[in-house]
Amino acid sequence: MTAAAWTRKDLLGIAELSVDEIELLLSTAESFAEVASRPVKKVPTLRGKSVVNLFLEPSTRTRVSFEMAAQRLSADVVNFGSEGSSQSKGETLADTAATIASMSPDFVIVRHAHAGVPAQLARRLRCGVINAGDGAHEHPTQALLDALTIRRHKGRIDGLTVAMVGDITHSRVVRSNIHLLTRLGARVRVAGPRTMVPRGITELGVEVHHAVEPALEGADVVMMLRLQLERQRSVLFPSLGEYSRLFGLDAGRLELASPDAIVLHPGPMNRNVEITSEVADGNRSMILEQVGHGVAVRMAALYLLAGAREARA
Repeated sequence: MTAAAWTRKDLLGIAELSVDEIELLLSTAESFAEVASRPVKKVPTLRGKSVVNLFLEPSTRTRVSFEMAAQRLSADVVNFGSEGSSQSKGETLADTAATIASMSPDFVIVRHAHAGVPAQLARRLRCGVINAGDGAHEHPTQALLDALTIRRHKGRIDGLTVAMVGDITHSRVVRSNIHLLTRLGARVRVAGPRTMVPRGITELGVEVHHAVEPALEGADVVMMLRLQLERQRSVLFPSLGEYSRLFGLDAGRLELASPDAIVLHPGPMNRNVEITSEVADGNRSMILEQVGHGVAVRMAALYLLAGAREARA
């Protein structure tokens, strides 16, 4: 599949993408990864285009990554945050969409605490919309940057065993990664306390464990997940110390994985809760590489959506 074959106006989730579309996003991101090594880290692809970062939920990594991606493509970027936004003052989503549309942006990047908001905006806006994380639903570009990191280290995704450990219920990263990794042929295991693993998740084609050790056994990739305390409406474990003792990743537990296993974390990390500093900063950790690959993935998404937009014009 070539870039010219991309026809989607928006990037709202991994679940709706074909294998060919996922592969195209990854291969395009590979080509943009090289831009970061240039003395001048810019290409003229989106010169004259405008990108609105509409982040109605707190974020640092994702917002900055999208901003840098747009700037490296030579686009103009406007940031809207959650604090003091019109929505925080009571404006409806429909009015927010109308306000954005009146400014004639070319792309809107949306992050929101409620699932489905990016899709609602995409139906109301003519410009391209990218989901930067909506509730506990999806975070497509995070899954893509995780896959790019895995592929660059392992050379493939098909046939690998990937263990995702932590707060499975409240993680949008988990959902996007399950859709992507299983579709590309990986064996996916999830592990977490019974209170943090949703019923029916096996229907997505994953193995479920309620202890960390069997999930890590022989894994090629270990992905630790942040405790989503802001989304938990009740106490789901006795204490952070107890959680760390039972599900935290330390050097000893990492030895259960494959000898050349890599460690990922979508961030931000709760050090010495989900993962020890020894592991997070160790030579098997690819956490900082994930951040760098995020810029390339988001450049790829903007590039492909721009091509589809021009084809429709």
